[in-house]
Amino acid sequence: MRSSSSSPTYTTPEKTKAEAAFVQLIEGLTNIGLTTAVRNGDKDSLLVFTRLASNDLLAQQVYSSRLQDWLQGVRISGPGSDVSQAIRDEPVTEAERLRLVYLLITKSRNEGGAGITQGQGQWKYVEAIFPLHNNAFNKEWLHKWSKKYILDQSDLDDIRDKFGENVAFYFAFLKDYFRFQIIPAVVGFSAWMLMGQFSTFYAICSCLWSVVFFEYWKRKEVDLAITWGVRGVSKIQHQRPEFQWDFETEDLVTGEPVKVYPPTKRLQTQLLQIPFALACVVVLGGLVATVNSLEIFINEVYGGPGKQYLGFLPSILLAVLTPTFSTILMATAKALTDKENYDTMDAHHAALVQKQFVLNFMTSYMALTFTAFVYIPFGNILHPFLNFWSKTAQTITMSEVPLETRQFEANPQRIANQMYYTTVTAQIINTLTEVVVPYIKHKASVKAKELSSKDTAKTNDQPEEAEFLKRVRNQSGLEVYDVTADYREMVMQYGYLSLFSVSWPLTACFFLLNNWVELRSDALKIVIGCRRPIPWRADSIGPWLRALGFLSWLGSVTSAAIVYLCSGDKKEGSASYITAGGVLLSILLAEHLYFAAQLAVRFVMGRVESPGLQRERKERFQMRKKLLEETVGHAASEKATVAAPGVEKTEQITRQTLEEEARQASIHGHGSPEEL
Repeated sequence: MRSSSSSPTYTTPEKTKAEAAFVQLIEGLTNIGLTTAVRNGDKDSLLVFTRLASNDLLAQQVYSSRLQDWLQGVRISGPGSDVSQAIRDEPVTEAERLRLVYLLITKSRNEGGAGITQGQGQWKYVEAIFPLHNNAFNKEWLHKWSKKYILDQSDLDDIRDKFGENVAFYFAFLKDYFRFQIIPAVVGFSAWMLMGQFSTFYAICSCLWSVVFFEYWKRKEVDLAITWGVRGVSKIQHQRPEFQWDFETEDLVTGEPVKVYPPTKRLQTQLLQIPFALACVVVLGGLVATVNSLEIFINEVYGGPGKQYLGFLPSILLAVLTPTFSTILMATAKALTDKENYDTMDAHHAALVQKQFVLNFMTSYMALTFTAFVYIPFGNILHPFLNFWSKTAQTITMSEVPLETRQFEANPQRIANQMYYTTVTAQIINTLTEVVVPYIKHKASVKAKELSSKDTAKTNDQPEEAEFLKRVRNQSGLEVYDVTADYREMVMQYGYLSLFSVSWPLTACFFLLNNWVELRSDALKIVIGCRRPIPWRADSIGPWLRALGFLSWLGSVTSAAIVYLCSGDKKEGSASYITAGGVLLSILLAEHLYFAAQLAVRFVMGRVESPGLQRERKERFQMRKKLLEETVGHAASEKATVAAPGVEKTEQITRQTLEEEARQASIHGHGSPEEL
């Protein structure tokens, strides 16, 4: 935990407030059973180390958490009455311990926690609450992965035990996504060699692949949730400290009082998403259309002076304006989500992700959509824009002689060049900005602090603590790891593959190579570039699953439309060969193929029971069997010697006869009416 200290730079009232807040912090942590140790942090901060005062408190928290899981249906059976035995049967993982301690610190006092919310209210001096990295595991983790080509289940289990299911689900998704990409990579390379761009065969294969992968992953994440014992854990919601309720009512199930914010009020706020979406379309769509038409004019029409330098202008405009507009729109999306006033962290996160997905969808795909659906098939409609830029250039140069220009002709290779940039250049830049740049910035910041002032904290450290405290101060200055950003990157990549790879079939080949690196660079980013994440639990990839389903369906539609609009020996840039009926027919056929393939894949996969579902069914049977033994009991079954009227002695009900009947029923099915 990192908090601001009573620095001499504070005014006297501010210093008094900081000291009072520090005392409250220590008292709050002590009252919930945590021991504390305080050391100097950076220049204006303190490091407050916490740990559970006793193993009994840990056992109590673990037992309470697992009991809550059972009551919510996450666990099939309860933890039992013997706390020690329950923990011996299922040892506490490092992630579980850290999560429970974090919840103990941040939960409200009414729920038995300290109620410490960083940077808010009376805790405004608390800058961060985070667990420390396990350096021994991190070194072993990176060393182990550096020697592996494909990860296995044990690797995912290690991540789950150290970083929690939320991070483990991301790596599980990336692992399976990487393995599945081998198929479109092989098909795409073959199609590129034999059929070139806009291949109908590749479009069909891409559609079928996206269906199979999406349906597979839906089953896989259920299987993982069962294996890790977190199926249904999303039902256990954590309250948002910022939630503002209007009134209290009684829960219909538990009878406990619950805080309520009227859904009608939230709906009124959600209606603001309509003008927000329109603003996104106008701003980002206008930017893409303007910059792309300028880029086409400079590279394909303009032949005047300075062309070799003007070619960089569109890229500069996009590099400057896109992040600027995106930042403004992202801030607006966050403000809208906050105003919707969700009561739980999961609901708030899902709503924010949905808005961010819309923004990312536009910024990522609009340029390619412009090329595929406007530039190549309808290039002639760009002449007014090109004439505008020609007149603008004439005005700027103040030349009386008309500038040299060329006849505009749509070039289908343009979309291949764009896809090459997306799959190769942009991926390299992204890896550098994700891992290398933050690491260099952090090292430079640390070095600057060392050079700018004497590190008094360092000189006062005990020799045996100096190296450890140096690592802690280093970690406190790192960025917070956000798994949502990694999900967003992979889902957007999946969209490129589903929507536009038909225009450049080599897309999957480069994405396959990139994702092999991504698996390892993301692990490296967590280890050296970010603080250790809070090990939250999860039972799926959350709202990103719906995004995958949407992109899979949309990919079948767009691929068919692109093939119809751009393939063949038709004259590019002329819409004379295109009919509305042809476009509609290609889209309908592709959509029907998608839904038919989806039904077929679901039927086939439904015939095969996954190991996780088998395990769950076995556990449920064992639980019922145990319940039967406890209810009927050996003694009760042996004493049941008196037969009911019309029942022979040999037909008396015992535990053995009930088990035998259950076994026979499982063999013969439900039985016919005669059997019953």
